[in-house]
Amino acid sequence: MTLQEAQAVAQQLGDIPVNSDKLQAEIQRLNRKDFVPLEQVQILHNWLEGKRQSRQSGRVVGESRTGKTMGCDAYRLRNKPSQVAGKPPTVPVAYIQIPQECGAKELFGVIMEHLKYQVTKGTVAEIRDRTLRVLKGCGVEMLIIDEADRFKPKTFAEVRDIFDRSEIAVILVGTDRLNAVIKGDEQVYNRFRSCHRFGKISGEDFKRTVDIWEKQILRLPVASNLSSKTMLKTLGEATGGYIGLMDMILRETAIRALKKGLQKIDLETLKKVAAEYK
Repeated sequence: MTLQEAQAVAQQLGDIPVNSDKLQAEIQRLNRKDFVPLEQVQILHNWLEGKRQSRQSGRVVGESRTGKTMGCDAYRLRNKPSQVAGKPPTVPVAYIQIPQECGAKELFGVIMEHLKYQVTKGTVAEIRDRTLRVLKGCGVEMLIIDEADRFKPKTFAEVRDIFDRSEIAVILVGTDRLNAVIKGDEQVYNRFRSCHRFGKISGEDFKRTVDIWEKQILRLPVASNLSSKTMLKTLGEATGGYIGLMDMILRETAIRALKKGLQKIDLETLKKVAAEYK
């Protein structure tokens, strides 16, 4: 399609309707990422707290969209940083997400940025030493590294050294691919042998979670009865028990329902959105 043809279509269809202030406020609310204290998140936090207290490292492993990231970041938020005038901030738990093909310099750069320190140039050894000094100066007790299966193979040795040299509990978060990678290096595997599996939910757990999402996250004017048999069947088939997918589908369905002038999620809208995620 040429630009002229596209312009003709746009002119024929007219401008996209602008949401009312009230509707836009609701959409913005539904787009906010809220923390929900699920039982499996509490279990994860108890496990992480045990590692932090004992300064032991480990892994959090689970399939994508199971809620690992939300759970780990929520643990960081529960351990609030503090600062005294004239001194570095105290950051008990640092949480980072690393880029694809992450090497040593990228790792140290992400850590420094998270702790609000300027990333300096230099050799890997120089940057490593400065990063370790900053981690110690900020009183970091636990470093959570998400998407850890993105590390270049040689970078795992750097992560191992952070644990060995700084006595910081290092937690690697990733999919089962992470397990396959670290098991190829005995020294790395031995330091991160402890593993917490964060899985999918089903049955009554899934029903309870959907009910929590309706009451605490969506909070629409009228009850949608999402835990009813028909609604649950639609959600279960579309999500496979993945919390992340359930969250995406329910938020999008709620927004579409509101834009249609509805006060709750109806089955027709839910089915349309759910079908797009299969």
